[in-house]
Amino acid sequence: MDIAILGGTGDIGEGLALRLAADTSHEVLIGSRDAGKAETKAAEYTTELDSRGLDRQVAGFENVAATERADVVVLAVPPYHVGDTVEAVADALDDGDVLVSPATGMKRDDDGFHYHKPGAGSVTRIAADAAPDEVAVVGAFHNLAAARLANLDADLGIDTLVIGDDEDAKGIVADIAEGIEGLRALDAGGLANAPEIEGLTPLLINVASNNKGLHDLGIRFQ
Repeated sequence: MDIAILGGTGDIGEGLALRLAADTSHEVLIGSRDAGKAETKAAEYTTELDSRGLDRQVAGFENVAATERADVVVLAVPPYHVGDTVEAVADALDDGDVLVSPATGMKRDDDGFHYHKPGAGSVTRIAADAAPDEVAVVGAFHNLAAARLANLDADLGIDTLVIGDDEDAKGIVADIAEGIEGLRALDAGGLANAPEIEGLTPLLINVASNNKGLHDLGIRFQ
């Protein structure tokens, strides 16, 4: 399966790209608004994988070109760019493609990070509202620590919550997630449950910031 990671030059995009390329047989495509930046990052990821004895090729493209080549498109962009990004690549999406939204809206003050709930109810809902009708949207990878994900020496041993109204699409994303060693996908219901899941991210950051030894923590449900 071909997986495009739009915003694949950023922190969460880097982690997902490296883990998917290292642990699965999926083709990983890096997307960016700047094709040159995507190509440079893709080459860096390929070099990192090669240094670990992994013969993997990660390719970089402008967002639309990456989307055209993909079956699953991950929106690893800041929350305020999710809607615009979906609209920009909408014509490159085919019937049956799956969009994945991991973004969470947050704001920060002197007390720490707080969930910034958008007017649509969640960032995942923003993606769904912007997507073509024939393209399913699934929420996943919201609560993963980017640095831990990108460190291929780090054991994960954590869960990702997967939400969506299309059961087939949700199953596809869950299978992709579980291809990453140490990551377990748990079904958390439909898209209406996105606010509860997105709201966990600032909580995790606050706990990590205020407790020694919990940097880059994740969630494991038992």
